[in-house]
Amino acid sequence: MTSTTDPVKNLAQLITCPSVTPAEGGALTALEAMLAPLGFNVERPVFSEDGTPDVENLYARRSGNGPHLMFAGHTDVVPVGDEAAWTYPPFSAAIHNGEMYGRGAVDMKGGIACFAAAVARTMEKHGPIKGSVSFLITGDEEGPSINGTGKLLEWAKAKGETWDAAVVGEPTNPDKLGDMIKIGRRGSLSGSVVVNGVQGHAAYPHLADNPGRGLVTLVDSLLYPAFDKGTKNFQATNLEITTIDVGNPAVNVIPAKAAATFNIRFNDTWTDETLMAEIHNRLDKASGRRKLRPGKKTPVNYELIWRDRPSHVFLTHDEKLIGTMTASVEAVTGKRPQLSTSGGTSDARYIKDYCPVVEFGLVGQTMHMVDERVAIADLETLTQIYERFITDFFA
Repeated sequence: MTSTTDPVKNLAQLITCPSVTPAEGGALTALEAMLAPLGFNVERPVFSEDGTPDVENLYARRSGNGPHLMFAGHTDVVPVGDEAAWTYPPFSAAIHNGEMYGRGAVDMKGGIACFAAAVARTMEKHGPIKGSVSFLITGDEEGPSINGTGKLLEWAKAKGETWDAAVVGEPTNPDKLGDMIKIGRRGSLSGSVVVNGVQGHAAYPHLADNPGRGLVTLVDSLLYPAFDKGTKNFQATNLEITTIDVGNPAVNVIPAKAAATFNIRFNDTWTDETLMAEIHNRLDKASGRRKLRPGKKTPVNYELIWRDRPSHVFLTHDEKLIGTMTASVEAVTGKRPQLSTSGGTSDARYIKDYCPVVEFGLVGQTMHMVDERVAIADLETLTQIYERFITDFFA
């Protein structure tokens, strides 16, 4: 058996690869070197699309007679930020006081390192796994997410691949390992409201039409009333204004245009289509309000521009998958994890169209931060959880 059984060594090899999205940086090569000796057939397709960088991905499968379990994740990482602010170089995999430092330590090279170790240990102890295991790994999760998991799934399906269940190794635990399994995700929808006004002198407002007044009126309609109160499995739908801009450097000029960008995270009360309709209706009704536009007889002249690729809300109902992961976490940690749909989006939003999926990984407190790091003890614990899960899933 190879040294792949050690998650600490696996992670060190991955962290030292500077795979800042969309660069492969040697990370997929390092992972291939771990999996090939275990009998995995490894392929590394590159996907392209105009206006986006080419992205290399990895699909590795070890075939057996039984169910097919997919482990999904990404080796690309976010930029390091101010490298001088790091206690240790961000791609050094330095260990200090029982923690390994490095970009991607928890998001999510650590999860990949542990699952590879878990597969190796399972085979070392029990022989060939009674089923198929595949790694579906992208280099595009932290980037545009265009040439990554979505296309990799389509590519694999075209080759005849099907899966019975999937685990995504994102850092799901808020405080301690064993806190939380993600069994679904809220949807995400983004757009911009652009109000066209009439530019003029601030001292002569009757000769102009200030788009800022119209924009405030419209934004108010998006923020109140609440879209819903939440559902059994999801938080309340929430809209946040992320930018407001008039592009006007002069203090005595009424601008000609004002815009606001928003992002809304929505629950299973809505689909992206019904939510788009609701937002459009709110804006249409608000455009005729004159509280902030006294004397204006025409409604607010606005445009609603939707961003591409909304993420759909989903909830996994597969009792075997959820139950096996829950039992594995509880057996190793002694804690019964919360089943949650909180947080942002992940590549599970693509996978759910192909098979049931849950997410479970490391503690995410330092992800994307300077001095991203993981406890060495957590790497061992997560490996044990994954090993228990693999054994029980194929039992």
